[in-house]
Amino acid sequence: MLLGDLNGDGRMEMLLVHPDNRQDVRYIPHQVQCLTAFDLEGNLLWQKGEPDSGAGSAGSDYPAQIADIDGDGQLEVLCVMDGRFLILNGRTGEVKASHELPHEHAHDCIIVANLTGGAYASDIILKDRYHTMWALDRHFNLLWTHEGNPGHFPWVYDLDGDGKDEVMAGYDLLDHDGQKLWSCQDLDDHADCIWVGDVNGDGHPEVVIGGSVTVMYDRFGKELWRYEGSIESQHIALGRFCSDKPGLQIAGLDRLVREDDGKGLKGKDGLFLLDSEGQEIWKEDRQTDGWLTIIEPLRGWKADAADLILAYRRGGGVWPSLYDGEMNVVVEFPLNGYAVHADVCGSGTEQVIIYNDDTAAIYASEPLALRAGLSGSQLPQPKRLSSSTLYPGGEIPL
Repeated sequence: MLLGDLNGDGRMEMLLVHPDNRQDVRYIPHQVQCLTAFDLEGNLLWQKGEPDSGAGSAGSDYPAQIADIDGDGQLEVLCVMDGRFLILNGRTGEVKASHELPHEHAHDCIIVANLTGGAYASDIILKDRYHTMWALDRHFNLLWTHEGNPGHFPWVYDLDGDGKDEVMAGYDLLDHDGQKLWSCQDLDDHADCIWVGDVNGDGHPEVVIGGSVTVMYDRFGKELWRYEGSIESQHIALGRFCSDKPGLQIAGLDRLVREDDGKGLKGKDGLFLLDSEGQEIWKEDRQTDGWLTIIEPLRGWKADAADLILAYRRGGGVWPSLYDGEMNVVVEFPLNGYAVHADVCGSGTEQVIIYNDDTAAIYASEPLALRAGLSGSQLPQPKRLSSSTLYPGGEIPL
């Protein structure tokens, strides 16, 4: 599910993305089979394509995003469908533009970036599963290509303040023109998750990467610390989870046992929390199985409250929940499934939508009149919502 104010009515819509019928996405990723837009009351607005009952599961990202890619003040839907990169009218689902892919496998995910120094992010980065990235301008002219180990979802951020994004492509930081600036050292496998924020309070952004370990670098590539108390740091999340501690904290998800072995050993993961210096604050002693948890920071569940850790897809009978900086469950949602979150109608607080094959339910910290959001004024699209991924990364504003 993607969120965005597709029709400009002042509240967000839900866009359900259905993958193609590819069962093995280890090497060749999904394309999009079908897109279906609903309003927050469950009314069908439009559909592009037709669902496939034999579609593959979420073993990789689905190449789809919601963003204002042409700067006209209205949102477009970007997707790769039937071997083409499509730009759809967010209001209607009609095709506004169609482009040839730079490579047949360039559809692992879609990253919206500002590589050319425009007034808004209008460039596109595409990648295959694990080896190659292609950077293109909004007219789909090729800007550059990068060969390397880009991880799951490279993150773009203007680290040097020149008005153009750098690209943290896995363990390599690339300048806006694709030139390598620096690389992480002594890290195995690939980057699962990338975050940017002023973690240590020095007034400058740091880069935190979750992969074989959790490690933090300054913007020049100097390693500041690494946390090796995890087996596989599958997800991390930056936030101000502890109001009594300086800087930002780093929530993490350690995959303790990767998968069920078929011989009675069950897969298991556990949450952990680090302070701004990379020191462990706590680690979950999980007693149930389940190894596919996704975590994200949630800011603004209540006004002026500390950030919370949203954890879902936990398995083992553990329901989607919000955890505070002391590992207490603040909210347990009474529905199992995937989760998205946003300020869906401009209320000033964020809501959580839990969805599964049958239901989408909207939860808030206090009663919320959804129809009050029908202001007729376009809601802004946060960068987080135009950078949707199964491997959540992001940034905390300075």
